[in-house]
Amino acid sequence: MSGVLENTVIAWRGETGKYPGSTPFSPSRPYPEYAFSDMSSEQNLAYEAVRGCFQISGLDAAHFGTAEWNPLGELIRPGETVVLKPNMVHQRHPRDPQGWRYVITHGSVVRAVADYVWKALGPKGKIILADAPQTDASFSEMVRLLGLDVIRDFYMARGLTFELIDLRQEEWTTRGDVVVERRKLAPNPYGAIAFDLGGASEFADHSGAGHYYGADYDAGVVNHHHSAGRHEYLIAGCAIKCDVVFSLPKWKTHKKAGVTASLKNLVGVNADKNWLPHHTEGSPVHGGDEAPNPDLKHRTERKVAAAVRGLSHRVPVVGPLVHRVARGVGKPVFGDTDSTVRSGNWFGNDTIWRMCLDLNKIVFYGNADGSLREPQTQSRKRHYVLVDGILAGEGRGPLNPDPVAAGVVLFGVHPPSVDAVCAYLMGFDPDKVPIVARAFQCRSFPLSDHSWRDIIVHSNDGAWERRLVEISAVDTFHFKPHFGWQGHIEQAADLASPDEQAAEAPQRP
Repeated sequence: MSGVLENTVIAWRGETGKYPGSTPFSPSRPYPEYAFSDMSSEQNLAYEAVRGCFQISGLDAAHFGTAEWNPLGELIRPGETVVLKPNMVHQRHPRDPQGWRYVITHGSVVRAVADYVWKALGPKGKIILADAPQTDASFSEMVRLLGLDVIRDFYMARGLTFELIDLRQEEWTTRGDVVVERRKLAPNPYGAIAFDLGGASEFADHSGAGHYYGADYDAGVVNHHHSAGRHEYLIAGCAIKCDVVFSLPKWKTHKKAGVTASLKNLVGVNADKNWLPHHTEGSPVHGGDEAPNPDLKHRTERKVAAAVRGLSHRVPVVGPLVHRVARGVGKPVFGDTDSTVRSGNWFGNDTIWRMCLDLNKIVFYGNADGSLREPQTQSRKRHYVLVDGILAGEGRGPLNPDPVAAGVVLFGVHPPSVDAVCAYLMGFDPDKVPIVARAFQCRSFPLSDHSWRDIIVHSNDGAWERRLVEISAVDTFHFKPHFGWQGHIEQAADLASPDEQAAEAPQRP
């Protein structure tokens, strides 16, 4: 259906890392194809970047510059339902009150993409903007920060259907990083669908059963769903029942996965994140991936932490209080998570990439009855990606990164290819990032029919307008990895000595 090949990725590059501040983020220029009369007096470079991506893609090139230009009309049919899936992990950055701008997908990017989606859908189509943020995050606060309620009202006032849905079952209140209250949320209108990948799971040959750790203090839940040959996931119904998933991830480093873009972004289509293995408890010599070389202090911490978490989960009020005191006492003894490798926050995490790729298989092949399409005879669900890298994040991502004013937006019709380009342009080697490398190697329900080395980049930056492997390391960014990954995922040129790097003029673009 698409004029964009799966091994093609668009990388648009601007001069700034700034976003507009005036909702609903209408364009500041009267583009011929713009379907509405509302205009912004504030410069909107995010809209320009999204539009530039679609122009470079060559979609509906014959009509570019006219009112009829409809680039996504080659990808989305009139009257369909499209799920927009931003990254809404958390509204709070621990060091910067404005840090959410480089942690979650900006509303101006959402608005620009939604305008072109509407152009393709027409008045009978539907957009569902949905995500399952971290359980202790505030969905309503992120909606306010991003202006998503204003964007929704803008479309609905014009007779268009735009829904905002929190896909979580609970929202937690935490104090001192300890859960002190759990509130049940109203069920979302599209329900949830359980899938069992069984032997088709990327966990099928993994020895971690019984030792997985999920998203809650009770590890029994995640291990129940990943044992005895079962590999079960509970997925939000809208992500399966829709016609198109359009992922809008943020471009960041990640403590458990190395990088986060579209493949990791699908953690947010879950109805219950405690079905998701995030790491495997224990040392590498015993099949775990908590930390590279857990010493006596680490092993002691793990035993104490498990006991305290159990108490916090079982005993209301008193349990969380004890948990908070224990964390306060333990931090100076065992180290802070922002400086100490624990909980699978390092390059040896052999768990999270498997979980993320399983989720991508389900979105690609999942049916509304919990079955899977036959790869040889049935087409994969359409899953497109536009990455918000206008202001990106490096270092201690995904929640505590430092900003990178990259000014970049990336677009593609194939998530693994987009993520490979994201990793490469960050200055990382895709072969050293398991979530990327393994996406091109899935043995059952494949996610790709080509190698990442076959990817072609089209860009307004001449240095990037070529095959991905031909882009010089000096023309990429040099994102600082999370400290648990530093020295293990960079491209070879970035591992050179400081003097050698300076000689090659590795200035950040």
